[in-house]
Amino acid sequence: MKYLKTMPFLLLCLFVSPSFADNSTKDTPGKHLDIIQDGKVVARWMYAHDLSTKDSRHDTYKPYLHVMGPDGKTPITKGPGGKFTHHRGIFLGWNRIGFEGKKYDLWHMKTSEIIHKEIVSAESSDEKTTVKVKLHWMDSNDKVILEEIRTMVFDHTDKEAHLSVAFTCELTAVTDKVELNGDPEHAGFQYRPTNEVAENKSAQYLFHEDGIDPKKDKDLPWVGLNYKASGQSYSVLHMNHPTNPKGSIYSAYRDYGRFGSFPKVNIEKGNTLKLQYKIRVTAGEMPSRETMAQLYQSYIK
Repeated sequence: MKYLKTMPFLLLCLFVSPSFADNSTKDTPGKHLDIIQDGKVVARWMYAHDLSTKDSRHDTYKPYLHVMGPDGKTPITKGPGGKFTHHRGIFLGWNRIGFEGKKYDLWHMKTSEIIHKEIVSAESSDEKTTVKVKLHWMDSNDKVILEEIRTMVFDHTDKEAHLSVAFTCELTAVTDKVELNGDPEHAGFQYRPTNEVAENKSAQYLFHEDGIDPKKDKDLPWVGLNYKASGQSYSVLHMNHPTNPKGSIYSAYRDYGRFGSFPKVNIEKGNTLKLQYKIRVTAGEMPSRETMAQLYQSYIK
C-alpha cells in the first residue's frame, strides 16, 4: 500500500524533472543569473553592483545580458574593457537624460549607475524561460530617475537559433518628468559583440531592403548583423517592435559590430514607457533577407 501511494508522485517527477533540468535558471547571488537551455548556459544576466573600489564600480555600473558561446562558458558578447569599455552585451541606456533640470549620462555612467534591485521572478518550462527583474536608474545624488521592470522571455522552441529572447522594458518616471535623449551611437537598445570583432573587423549588416541609409532612414523593422569570433560565424537579428516610439534610428555601420535602435521620448511623471525588442542569435552565415523578414513577422504577430 505504501508503494502504491507513492506511485503518483514518482510518475509526476518522471515527467516534470527533465523540463526543469534541461531548461532552468541558476542564480549566483550578487553576481549573475544563468539562463540554461537544454542543459547548457546560453545567456547570463550580469547584475553585480560593487562600489567598493574604482575598478569594481567600473566593472559593475550597468546590468546587461551576456550571450554565451557554444561551450556555455565563453561570452560571444562584450564585457568591461576593450574598445569602448562602456559597451556591454545587450544593454539599454541613454547618454542625455533630462531630470529635474539636469542632464545625466546613463550610457557611459560617469557619475551614476543603473542598479539591479531584484530578480522579481524566474520560471522555466519546455517552451520558454521567463525572467523578470527590477532596475533603478539613478542620478548622481542617489535619487531614482526611472524604475524599470524588464521581462526577458527566452524561447526554447526555436531549435535553429542559438538564442532567441524577447525583451519588454517598462520604464516609469517615479518622481518627475524624464527626457530620454542622446544620439544613435550612445543611446537605445544595443547589442555589442565580443571585443575580438573590434580587432578582426568582421561585422557585416543586412537591412530589410536595398538602399537603406541607417543614419537617415527611421523606424526600420529589423537589422541583421554577422560577425566572427573564435573561428565561428554568428548572426544576430535585432527586431524593433512597431509599437515602439516613432522616429527611432538604427546605428548599424560600425565595423566592431555595436548596433541597435535609438528612440527619443519623454516620460511624464507617473507614466510608464513600454519598449519591446527581440534578439535572435544563430551560428553560421547570415540568413537570407526573406528569412529575416519572416522571423520579424512571426515576432510582431
